[in-house]
Amino acid sequence: MTLDPRVIPAPEEPAAPPSPSGDQPPRPQRGDELELSIDSLAFGGEGIARLGDGGYVVFVAGGIPGDRVRAVVYKRKRNYAHARAVEILEPSPERIAPRADHPGVPWQVLPYERQLEIKRTQVDDALRRIGRLDGFELEEIVPALEQWRYRNKLEYSFGNGDPTHPADPTHPGLLCGFHAPAGGNAVVAIEDCLLASELGNLAREVALRWCREQGLTAWDRGRGQGDQASRHERTGRVERVGADSDGRALLRNLVVREGRRTGQLQIRIVTTDGELDAGSLALALSEELGERLSGVLWTRSRSFAEMTAAGDTELVWGEAELPERLGELDLRISPEAFFQTNTEMAELLYEVVVEYAALEGWERVYDLYSGIGTIALTLAPRAGELWGIELVGEAVADAIAAARRNEIPHTNFFAGDIRLALPELVQRAGRPDVLVVDPPRAGLSQKVVRRIIEASPRRIVYVSCNPTTLAPNAAQLVEAGYQLLKVRPVDMFPQTHHIECVALFERLAGAPAPAEQETTASSAEHEIAAAGPE
Repeated sequence: MTLDPRVIPAPEEPAAPPSPSGDQPPRPQRGDELELSIDSLAFGGEGIARLGDGGYVVFVAGGIPGDRVRAVVYKRKRNYAHARAVEILEPSPERIAPRADHPGVPWQVLPYERQLEIKRTQVDDALRRIGRLDGFELEEIVPALEQWRYRNKLEYSFGNGDPTHPADPTHPGLLCGFHAPAGGNAVVAIEDCLLASELGNLAREVALRWCREQGLTAWDRGRGQGDQASRHERTGRVERVGADSDGRALLRNLVVREGRRTGQLQIRIVTTDGELDAGSLALALSEELGERLSGVLWTRSRSFAEMTAAGDTELVWGEAELPERLGELDLRISPEAFFQTNTEMAELLYEVVVEYAALEGWERVYDLYSGIGTIALTLAPRAGELWGIELVGEAVADAIAAARRNEIPHTNFFAGDIRLALPELVQRAGRPDVLVVDPPRAGLSQKVVRRIIEASPRRIVYVSCNPTTLAPNAAQLVEAGYQLLKVRPVDMFPQTHHIECVALFERLAGAPAPAEQETTASSAEHEIAAAGPE
């Protein structure tokens, strides 16, 4: 049974478990082929195998518990290595036939009920093993409403097929798809992305066809060919971040965003500097998509990193903001604003937040990392007053506009670094009764957790997209006098290892509240940049 390596997405870097003492077998080298038996799954979705009696750990992309695989090592460390499965020698009894033929859905070979079971177990394990916590209630996981075609945003990469050894022999020229998994740099072509809607797939196909007709070339990641090569300051690697030798822009990414409730599409093409007939692209898209097309944008980026958020973005056609609805909220989403990528499950996630917050109508609520205000504006009608803090000024502007559009009073949004702005807000507005925090995947720094503890809310609702970073944050809160009452996982991302969950903390009776902040006119005052309607 041969495994197509394209179905394995590049994993996150997991922490290697400690190896038992004893003699270690020779550490494998990069490029070595190994026969391995997978005994468990790591946080991050890779299978775990061990070499010899010494227990040298190999994380295997594409392996699930019970598999025996042939795998190629692509990264080696002192105590562990990373490999990608290239052949299933003996399949696990749990393994099922894959449905998608593209990267990004590594757990599609597991029955969905088994995916849910593993995710719930991993939340529990992270809190108990990493956070050393117990006494909390782990509630049942909320299953996804849709197991396929659930994403409202896809970021595709452009690539140049190699005519002598193409990633996709049917399209040896320009490609638009996902990066090859587990150490691969090539772009894998996609015919039908099963994470996107049919409409979203059509938009990608139209854009790719137009790019091919224009004879455009993809940004050549890391090879340094052409006249516009630049040297990376940190690595010394030569890369092209400027225009092609003919002055035309090189293609980097295609971002397709869909309003799942409105049926509207926002298309953004990301290139290097250079010339591009973006108006012609907009015309091609509008002819195919008609009234379903909301806007077309062009971002020019000189970043060495594989990211779509950096650069200068201009509106080419239509509206700059994507109209969408979330529950009762009427929203407008800016091109680079964060918005939960599973709209239907975001509504269920926020229902958990509302339940855990248990507002009675008089409370002062803080929402940290408030983004475009979706959680804050969901809670605001149930609160006495609501205050949101967000670092990105554009997102704050979106939140203020949404509050006005939806006629939600008593909401205030500020742009600021939480480490500085939170103490200042406590001095100006008073201590929160309930604090909601929805941090990025890296979780909260210890300093931010200390600021939350100093703010002394009686209840904290923590929305986490990574249980391994929730766990140390939870431990720090518990040590400071809070009790972790319950946690409910929510499956926002079927067929992947990603886990969302909501945790509820309450300050224990008798726990001392921190002393009042002695704040002076400081830089924090300058961080608070904009307020919404009172």
